[in-house]
Amino acid sequence: MILEKYARLLVNYSLSLKAGEKLFVSSTTLAEPLVREVYREALKVGAIVDVKMEFREQGRIFYENAGMEALQRPDPLYKMMVEGYDAYLYIRAPFNLRENQGVDGNKASIYAQAVAPLSEIYNQRTASRSLKRNLCQFPTQASAQEAGMSLEQYEQFIFGACKLFEDDPQAAWLALRKNQQHIVDHLNTSSDIHYLGDGIDLKFSTKGRTWINSDGQTNMPSGEVYTSPVEDSVNGVVRFSFPALHGGYEVENATLYVKNGYIEKWEASRGKEVLDHIFQNVEGSRRFGEAAIGTNYGIQRMTRNILFDEKIGGTVHLAIGQSYFQTGGKNESSIHWDMITDMRNGGEIYADGEKIYENGLFLI
Repeated sequence: MILEKYARLLVNYSLSLKAGEKLFVSSTTLAEPLVREVYREALKVGAIVDVKMEFREQGRIFYENAGMEALQRPDPLYKMMVEGYDAYLYIRAPFNLRENQGVDGNKASIYAQAVAPLSEIYNQRTASRSLKRNLCQFPTQASAQEAGMSLEQYEQFIFGACKLFEDDPQAAWLALRKNQQHIVDHLNTSSDIHYLGDGIDLKFSTKGRTWINSDGQTNMPSGEVYTSPVEDSVNGVVRFSFPALHGGYEVENATLYVKNGYIEKWEASRGKEVLDHIFQNVEGSRRFGEAAIGTNYGIQRMTRNILFDEKIGGTVHLAIGQSYFQTGGKNESSIHWDMITDMRNGGEIYADGEKIYENGLFLI
């Protein structure tokens, strides 16, 4: 059964769960078939497992009805997980991807401030892997519709992207890890990076930073290499050829002009008001927290789901806002928004002046 295979991969490879470790699983009630198999597999290895399942429109009901006391109270289960568990599996399984559109932004900000201290602990623990985190996807009708697929097609897409049709999915991910390590090793000997292509001419330094091999442990699926650029080193312009999606809103042809790491100006053919709101109101959003290169050539189309889209082989993405501690990044923000551009038609990447990438493929 494919879900049993999925659960084994998540428990034994992605989380490397051991006897006696405490696992917290969070999802919605739609993912019950996969949660059952994960629960079973985790118990088999001797782990202690707790599960939290959200119901339809739980977030919207909260923001529409919560008073100040509720808004200023972080979820005690989330607090327990962040502070005391060894592993965390978040299974995306949305009922409705537009569910929280139009909620009171002030209420959302109050709750975000309340959980900020826990978010910092979460970022630190996931960076050190003292909290082993994995984000994955269960196919739902809402996500299939967003991707422009039938539910059956979307199931096949997810399972294929996770290499679940391989005889030994774990061996396939270990092979990807080995291949990507050559790229990471080369990038970690370099300090000056240049992304060049249609709509992008961006230079930044990675001196003192670390490129990470994303191999299916933090995200399933994965297939990317990433770092955090030196905050004040980013210069140039980037137009993102893929729509930038945030909170159910869409920005087309988002174009950012950057000087000494600071986003000075921005444009978009549609959805500029979303950029206006973020850049004018969210602290830390006008610097980059991540620069990355997608390497999963098994994913070749946009599905409007960043878990998959940022991994598309032949693309690069940059995230405004929060850096990754494990890369040495220092930018702090309540937002981490990934934006993607295609490099498969003439795109180039240079490392210390050496061309290492062309037309969506590494040359090293």
